[in-house]
Amino acid sequence: MAAPADAEVLVGLGSEHDLPVVEQATREAAGHGRALHLLHIFDWQAAFSADTVAAPRQRAEELITKAAQLAHQIEPDLTVGAEIVEGTMLPTLIRRSEMAFLLAVGDSGMADSRPGAPVETPAVQMAARAGCPLLVVRREPPPQGPVLVGVDGSPSSRLALRWALACAARRGTPLLAMRVVETDEDTDAVAEQLSEAIDRHANHHPGVSTECRVVRGDPGQVLVEASRSAQVVLVAARGDEPGRAILGAVAQSLLYHSPAPVVVVRGLAEVPLGDPARDRRP
Repeated sequence: MAAPADAEVLVGLGSEHDLPVVEQATREAAGHGRALHLLHIFDWQAAFSADTVAAPRQRAEELITKAAQLAHQIEPDLTVGAEIVEGTMLPTLIRRSEMAFLLAVGDSGMADSRPGAPVETPAVQMAARAGCPLLVVRREPPPQGPVLVGVDGSPSSRLALRWALACAARRGTPLLAMRVVETDEDTDAVAEQLSEAIDRHANHHPGVSTECRVVRGDPGQVLVEASRSAQVVLVAARGDEPGRAILGAVAQSLLYHSPAPVVVVRGLAEVPLGDPARDRRP
């Protein structure tokens, strides 16, 4: 299902720690030709536990104002909306994602978590249940490396590949497409399949330099290691079944352990194929 023509890039804004999310989401919105919508969920129950109810509300208004000002500084011509709503974060963002082009959130320190971290982490739950692709932004800026995409040959991963090509075109950076095999598959044949998959979509972005790499090992571990030199990594929510409330092990590994921002591309979204020259952004 394609996103509506007026679908926005939605930012879930929790605190000032999420200002890096605003920065990246602003650039994504401008690159896609979409409006940006900043959303802060105000929890009255938490407010009543504070010394005064007025203080948390004032901080929420100051935060949303500061975020909007930051977005306008980065992209002065971008349409930016800002909203404070009452409710609970997870169900509110999941519901609002149904009509969004992209949902951007912070990682709440996930990249520093140890193996075996709980799957109840909000960003992981959103990645499994959101109605649009999810961008999870880290607090530390990534290196200026390639755009990395994990491809396993499934329809969902081919959609992630299309998103990655468009992402590389907008950023004016190379694309690294990786296929990780765990069995005794013929790596030459797999590499040829991966190259053919890129060729089918690369004509829309002829200026993108692409590299195909086939590696043996554990897919999650290999992609997390490769992501350390990437400026963003893209992956399908789950290769063999992109249904709602399902998130694959590879996507979870990247969300928890990749130091780079992660885009989880859900099977419900389609990629707009714009003018490559217009899409290329620094």
